[in-house]
Amino acid sequence: MRALVVAMAVAAWPACNRNAVDSDVHTHAPLDFVLKDVEGQDVRLADFQGKPLIINFWATWCGPCKTEVPWFVEFTEKYRDQGLTIVGVSVDDQAEDIRRFADEYKVNYQMLVGLGRDDVAKAYDALMAIPVTWLIRRDGTVSARITGIHGKDYFEQQIQELF
Repeated sequence: MRALVVAMAVAAWPACNRNAVDSDVHTHAPLDFVLKDVEGQDVRLADFQGKPLIINFWATWCGPCKTEVPWFVEFTEKYRDQGLTIVGVSVDDQAEDIRRFADEYKVNYQMLVGLGRDDVAKAYDALMAIPVTWLIRRDGTVSARITGIHGKDYFEQQIQELF
């Protein structure tokens, strides 16, 4: 059993450590999906259009994802008055696990369940690596698509380009 856990961790490590950025891609984000929140309510991604939006694909077991969460908590507070919306989509966790994680990390932004939604993960290039973060302008165009962890200052700079 221990060997299986170690093998799974080793296999997952590259998936949450690749670093890549597509900046200023100017395509429209695929917002035509409905996901469940941790309470089981439907959330339409299209309802966020018209606001600067960050969609972060993550998992509770992903170390780099855990590093980013406090940054997103801070950004939610800092840019709330400017209309920034941050949404976390857990690609590999049940609602109850996400809820516990959100409580532990004092998450102040909406968390959605992406488990079993390979269609969404595929549309957002989040099948093979996490974290994956999309920064989307008010008009629905993509400002940046970031794979892997980058520094807090880097995210701050990318957020500034949304306004």
